Amino acid sequence: MFRISNFVVGVANTLVMLVGASAIGYSIYMFVHQDVTDCESAIRAPLLTTGIILFLVSLIGVIGSCFKENVAMVSYLIILIAGIVALLVFSIFLFFVTNKGAGHVVSGRVYREYHTVDFSTWLNGFVGGKRWVGIRSCLAEASVCDDLSDGRVSQIADAFYHKNLSPIQSGCCKPPSDCNFQFRNATFWMPPAKNATTVDGDCGAWSNVQTELCFNCNACKAGVLANIREKWRHLLVFNICLLILLMTVCSCGCRARRNNLAATESDRA
Repeated sequence: MFRISNFVVGVANTLVMLVGASAIGYSIYMFVHQDVTDCESAIRAPLLTTGIILFLVSLIGVIGSCFKENVAMVSYLIILIAGIVALLVFSIFLFFVTNKGAGHVVSGRVYREYHTVDFSTWLNGFVGGKRWVGIRSCLAEASVCDDLSDGRVSQIADAFYHKNLSPIQSGCCKPPSDCNFQFRNATFWMPPAKNATTVDGDCGAWSNVQTELCFNCNACKAGVLANIREKWRHLLVFNICLLILLMTVCSCGCRARRNNLAATESDRA
């Protein structure tokens, strides 16, 4: 008799197989089409690998639960338990490496500003050395500052100062407030007669060339790190929900395995 636990494991893994197949299909699409940007192409191989792993593991789960194959079910449970442990360790790691870097409040501004020293050494590795060249190119491709060039925010200083900029816009699309640059428009600033200096030299790195702006600033790196931190905080919440789901599926899988053993013994009898 087909038990409810087998049904739950079968349905859950069928859905995961569809997700894995979608990831494989989209990654192949990016490999085939030449109009994909360099930033998008960077995720092709990881996406393909993730899709294949999800598809194969869920396929083992479907075979074990729906076709009552004990070897497949045991293999699936071992992989699932290992995945739960790895995800738990990764989630704890995420919590500690993203615990700092909330940003600094600037007087008279709604947006926050960020500094690379506020983030963990491990996170700073993401924007170090040659990696920054690729990230900077991606920022230019994404035109992250374009939506600041229209409307009141572009032309009126007070409107700009009261706009809730994203961390990347705050770090990459304007000079740091400590530089005391004069606002001309959202992406064009004039240095004071006697330029202020910062520890990281961002005042001298600012350029009114619209393809450069503050993309060479440490503040821009900090904005990218703040964005990574924010995304990983969301990932941490997702991981917690996923852990609960995986433990539920694992519990059903253990019951499905007992059902398989009972069915096998019944067939022998």
